[in-house]
Amino acid sequence: MRGGVVVAARPGVEDLAVRAEELGLHSFWVNDSPMVHGDPFVALGLCAKATSRIRLGIGVTSPALRSAPAAASGLASLNALAPGRIICGVGTGNTARRTLGMRPTTAATLENFTAALQDLCAGHSTEYREGDRVRDIRFLHAGAQVNTADPIEFVVAALLGPKAAAVAGRRGTGLISFGLLDPTAWHALNDARRHAAQGTPHALDPRTGSYVVTSLHILDEDEDPHGEAARDATGHLVLSLLAFAADTAAGTPAFAEQLGPEEREAVRRLLDRRGTTATAPDRHTKLYPNYLGRIAPQDRDLVLPSLMNTLALVGTRDDLLARITTLEQAGIDELLIQPVIDPPAEMAQFAKLLA
Repeated sequence: MRGGVVVAARPGVEDLAVRAEELGLHSFWVNDSPMVHGDPFVALGLCAKATSRIRLGIGVTSPALRSAPAAASGLASLNALAPGRIICGVGTGNTARRTLGMRPTTAATLENFTAALQDLCAGHSTEYREGDRVRDIRFLHAGAQVNTADPIEFVVAALLGPKAAAVAGRRGTGLISFGLLDPTAWHALNDARRHAAQGTPHALDPRTGSYVVTSLHILDEDEDPHGEAARDATGHLVLSLLAFAADTAAGTPAFAEQLGPEEREAVRRLLDRRGTTATAPDRHTKLYPNYLGRIAPQDRDLVLPSLMNTLALVGTRDDLLARITTLEQAGIDELLIQPVIDPPAEMAQFAKLLA
């Protein structure tokens, strides 16, 4: 199993990338959620100049955030700085859109966006549409500002359903998911991707893979698996799910209905604690500040054991290795951890576990 890291863009992010490379990790990703995180293209430009081997990923961009020409230019520019080391995650913009109080885009729009990025980043022309106006576009650079010779790896973000996996299959890309540690679900996603790839001109790229974002806490001897240290290490993932459930409770009740009574009660407490409701038009301004950041001590009670076990890897070294083996057998190629307490130390623990 390969290992990687996901972080938010901030000053000094390149130092973390250097450390991740020194530890032998395979990839280093930066989030693309403009209203809650810094800019990933700026951050990865610094990382590209500071490293020489580690792969650098956008996790993930979206047609709801950037036009295809702008995103392709950013990717190909990064590829000029770090030839052949760039990974582009693409998605419907679930988090990035919801932090604007908007809904994600459609799978069809995502597929068109992915196709345009693949074409442009490979040096080909592609169809570009604005309203009724359609034009063929391509890079017109005369110099070496962009690199379209070395391949860029593309992966499609899949939450739970098969639509994104089908897009990945038709476009020959990999998959990336957030907190999805259910082997059965991964078997289904990979089956949907392979099925969608049949009969298309885009064979699944053997260089790409399946990635899952999670968090990791290795228990000390006799440590409580649901104690404060474990909750602090995994709470950002749990609160992100609770925020999503709170945000979508009115518009997408089916998701909230999948939660158990204790989890639905945690959603209610989160809304009360943030001073908003599931139908308030400005709820996004209350639910998403510090999104995926270290949780406050007063929110530890919201980090339920059931959600910790679902979204994160918490256990002894032997427990975690057994679980990682099961995930690898389900078709996951790389685990990406999102460290928030002490990133250098957490990365070192992770690398040692995988060694």
